[in-house]
Amino acid sequence: MEEQIKRIVSYTKISYVVFWLLPVSVVVAGECGSGWVGLCADNVQATYLAETLVILLTACCVPVSLKLFSWILVKKIDEASVEVALKLYARWSTIRLILLELPALAGCVAYYLMLSNKSILCALIALTASLFCLPGEGRLRNELKINGDDL
Repeated sequence: MEEQIKRIVSYTKISYVVFWLLPVSVVVAGECGSGWVGLCADNVQATYLAETLVILLTACCVPVSLKLFSWILVKKIDEASVEVALKLYARWSTIRLILLELPALAGCVAYYLMLSNKSILCALIALTASLFCLPGEGRLRNELKINGDDL
């Protein structure tokens, strides 16, 4: 059981690192003077549409990702056996990060394409929300209510 917990913790940590690497790679590509930076900056309608979509995506994905995981934790994971709960925890942790990744990536890409400050603020909101999802063994044991003597 301890080995499975360690494996799930390492999987969630790797997922979290990948979550951060994707927006950082977009930022690095944008800052290195790629040809796509500012490509649509002169198109006011496209900028407005992109900003609106990124704002709506952020407004939907951030609360849903945080609240959905809490709801799933109470309704499904707490009622499952430890082995099933660990698998569900890993799956829903990944889904939560994917929901946060959408506005983060969309905001970074829209920022560099449109040079829109609103888009990068939305990306920063999503990245900040990911700090509530920091993985760790202590957090896993606390959320799943697993003590060392339970195993």
